[in-house]
Amino acid sequence: MSSLLSQNQFSVLFALQKTHEGLTQREIAENAGLALGTVNAVVRECAALGYIVDRQLSSKGLEALQPYRVENAVIMAAGLSQRFAPISYEKPKGLLRVRGDVLIERQIKQLHEAGIMDISVVVGYKKEYFFYLAEKYGVEIVINDEYATRNNNGTLWAVRNRLANTYICSSDNYFTSNPFETYVYQSYYSAQFVEGTTDEWCIETAQNGLITGVEIGGEDSWIMLGHAYFDREFSKHFREILETVYTRPETVGKLWEEIFIDHLDVLPMVVRPYPEGLINEFDSLDELQGFDPLFIENVDSEVFDNIVEVLDTTRSEVGNFYPLKQGITNLSCHFSVGDEEYVYRYPGVGTDKMINRGAEQAALELASDLGLDSTFMHMDAKRGWKISRFIPEARNLDVSNPQELSNAMKMLRTLHHSDATLDRHFDFIDEGLRYESLLLQHGPIDLPGYQELRTKVLRLKEYADADGFPLVPGHNDFFHLNFLVESSNEMHLIDWEYAGMSDEANDFGTLTVCSELTEDQANQALEYYFGREASPRERRHFWSYVVFAGWCWYIWALVKEAEGDNVGEWLYIYYKHAVTYVDRLLSEYEDVSEVVAP
Repeated sequence: MSSLLSQNQFSVLFALQKTHEGLTQREIAENAGLALGTVNAVVRECAALGYIVDRQLSSKGLEALQPYRVENAVIMAAGLSQRFAPISYEKPKGLLRVRGDVLIERQIKQLHEAGIMDISVVVGYKKEYFFYLAEKYGVEIVINDEYATRNNNGTLWAVRNRLANTYICSSDNYFTSNPFETYVYQSYYSAQFVEGTTDEWCIETAQNGLITGVEIGGEDSWIMLGHAYFDREFSKHFREILETVYTRPETVGKLWEEIFIDHLDVLPMVVRPYPEGLINEFDSLDELQGFDPLFIENVDSEVFDNIVEVLDTTRSEVGNFYPLKQGITNLSCHFSVGDEEYVYRYPGVGTDKMINRGAEQAALELASDLGLDSTFMHMDAKRGWKISRFIPEARNLDVSNPQELSNAMKMLRTLHHSDATLDRHFDFIDEGLRYESLLLQHGPIDLPGYQELRTKVLRLKEYADADGFPLVPGHNDFFHLNFLVESSNEMHLIDWEYAGMSDEANDFGTLTVCSELTEDQANQALEYYFGREASPRERRHFWSYVVFAGWCWYIWALVKEAEGDNVGEWLYIYYKHAVTYVDRLLSEYEDVSEVVAP
């Protein structure tokens, strides 16, 4: 801001504003953090300007402070907090109770204590959990619909027109004492000093405390930690920059802090140091447990209840949580009990409508009995959660390794020939037609060649059905990423959510398409499956399912693209597998002499 007061004048007037009693210059020096000689000179200046009368702040002095009055606060509470698994699966991190206080409520009350009543809480993930704050504390709830697709710049975008003299806060911070003030001189970012090496964001400053650079990682450094403050001038320029860069693809994944760092030349901000321990951020459950040893014992968590019951342990024995790579439909995290490592699978929102959990549980139990997946331990079919054994240093199937591909196909044959039955049924054409109905909701399908390909695929399906191959228990998501290979080379086939009765060739189609097997690799896989060279009839039938798999997932990809997602090269990969082989296979079925398939 274009300052009306010097930094020292502001500090002296602010010290006087905090008390209704007159202060001695020594008391002012202690409150303002200035040298006594400096205070003596500044008090004389302010008295001459009419800001101080009889050692007290005058009405003119109070008026001089008004440009520095904090107008409002924004609390960012939209994020997924994935690193805080599994507690964040059940409720937003900002609503956790730490040392007896709900994190966001403690922060709201601290803002109120500083006289800041205009508070916007920006929500996204599990937003409904925050709605009660509007009635309880008078905050305004702002919805960030982009919380899952953008970094926190989307949160400030949602409140860009509210930025003025504004505190920017995170809902999950815990301040041991109140850091908020009624008046603030200039924009700042809070910081604490870290001795030794750190991988945090380390701040470089000029002599006046102005931030001149930020590096990730450093040694013996002040690090960005906690809240920030935007003064009115900073807010104006930040809003202008945000509106300029927001639609750029490279902005999507940026923190607002990165946008600030990109524009340090026009966004002046100083570092605001705080003593060690005052600001607390928790990047993991173990960190929070270290800050509040009773947290795990007291937290209301069905996840912990499930773990304790299944593994016959106590909450105090459970730890070492960290998120694993998230799938399309579920959330998963690692945890330990003693020396044993496990995975907790938490079902994603709406998966109960997409997946037959009873069929999944039956398939998991079958896979365990057949020795195909020894990671499985327990599943609750009603609620969809699952506990599995964690395989350290596991890798995925290498389809270019003949021995591994052979082992995978023998595992598949074991499944198919188990004589088991599952309640679920899976058919590529039925699935593809269902996706097509969804695609038509976005308008007519006018892609060149689409109807011709569709007609050919459906005709090929009639021929394949007439082959009379059996329905068998299939994995139906059978490709390299769903195999875990241990260092001992033991293999586990995981993720049985789509398992059900399907044509014997179904899994071969998935493997060929989704693992992008070459024709030679696919034909070799068939030999491994049968334990001999496939007959022309078998090869023709199994390759038909490469077409069906490609066509089904091609339409799925078109739906995702129509919905705004980007599936990248997979759209073409799926299409290519359908269009490349359909004519050849139709000619084999329709040629009386029955030539050899690819």
